[in-house]
Amino acid sequence: MEPSTNPPRSFFDINSYAIKAFIIVVLVLVLLIPTTMVDSIIRERNNRQEEVTEQISHSWGKEQQVTGPVIAIPYLGDTTKTQYAYILPENLRINGEIIPEKLRRGIFSVAVYNAKLQLSGNFSSDAFNSLSVSPSALNWQKAVLLIELTDLNGIGNQVVLNWNDKKLQFNPNSLPEGPFSSSIQAPFPMSPGDTAALNGNFNFDLKFRGSQSVKFSPIGKTTKVALNSSWTNPSFDEAFPPATRRVDENGFAATWEAQHLNRSFPQAWVGDKFNIHASDFGVKLFLPTEVYQMSTRAIKYAILIIGLTFLIFYFLELSQRLALHPLQYTLIGLALCIFYTLLISISEQINFMLAYLIASVLTIGLIVVYTAAALRSKRIGITIGVALALLYGFIFVVISADDQALLMGSLGLFLILAVVMYVSTKINWQQLGNKTNNKSIIH
Repeated sequence: MEPSTNPPRSFFDINSYAIKAFIIVVLVLVLLIPTTMVDSIIRERNNRQEEVTEQISHSWGKEQQVTGPVIAIPYLGDTTKTQYAYILPENLRINGEIIPEKLRRGIFSVAVYNAKLQLSGNFSSDAFNSLSVSPSALNWQKAVLLIELTDLNGIGNQVVLNWNDKKLQFNPNSLPEGPFSSSIQAPFPMSPGDTAALNGNFNFDLKFRGSQSVKFSPIGKTTKVALNSSWTNPSFDEAFPPATRRVDENGFAATWEAQHLNRSFPQAWVGDKFNIHASDFGVKLFLPTEVYQMSTRAIKYAILIIGLTFLIFYFLELSQRLALHPLQYTLIGLALCIFYTLLISISEQINFMLAYLIASVLTIGLIVVYTAAALRSKRIGITIGVALALLYGFIFVVISADDQALLMGSLGLFLILAVVMYVSTKINWQQLGNKTNNKSIIH
């Protein structure tokens, strides 16, 4: 018998595909470095947007919280520090309109508004009777009516409150630090012990500028708020959801009703013992294009896209007896990473969905052309393009589904793993090291 003329195969010849698989895994991990750098860019751009939002809000008006009116009577207690007895209204009704607009600085937009409110209601001496203080300990002559607003620079009118047909003019706040330190006040002198003077009706108009959101404190024993606006993307995620709401292409209208049982503070108290803003409610002018949030979601799936793309190429190598150099894998991986820089830069200029489509088409087109040229096969290039289009489409659906993202992602990954496992069962692993066998190793 004649000796074999085939030279003995080395360890690398026998295990070439296993070594290639190991190199691919290492490349996937290495390519996570540029995706981490892109993630840093997203955070940097997001921080820049927050800075611009803060700058515009500072000049126009910050997020506003409306609290009041409240009667405050100085309390001469055991300490040398002046405290106040606070009395809240029996009923509070707020009706108003939010007139929105967008202010831009560079590529960044901020939602701002002008608010026109009409506030009315009444006070009752019953609230004072619940206080466990002696009337003689109160400085009735120094009593004031307070209206708190987060950013007083946004006030757009001289506030005049009608109290039992008497007009009360408001002035800047002179109270020390406390729960109503950011407020305007009107003198409300009363005769010592004259609790009946607390019974009265009030109404006044309040105009102010603000940005992003407007909130209200449920200080009335019954608080009712009705707002309407031309803003078409409101968000009502606060302590109390609206009792009624309407949102359409013309804007929104919403009403709230809160009772004193829904909050964590009483109708009257002394000192600074309660957080009156814990139960605030209202509306946020939501900007629908959350570019950086969506981009952050997308980049979390970078390892999945890179890993599955490389796996597709690896299986093509096995089935077609082709060979891609590790450098070619690296170039394809870098193209996949550049997708995210394209996505963030384009989405800052246009709608996120359209930006995602443009970035994915550019990335997939580049990889398809490169694959067809490298492997000299248009058919393989088109196959890769179809697979990547399905993959990018799946990722977009997942990142767009806020509440169902985990469920859809889990089911999608399960199906992808099932397909990979099925394909792997068709590979004749015993022939991988036999380079002299020209038959397909997928059966």
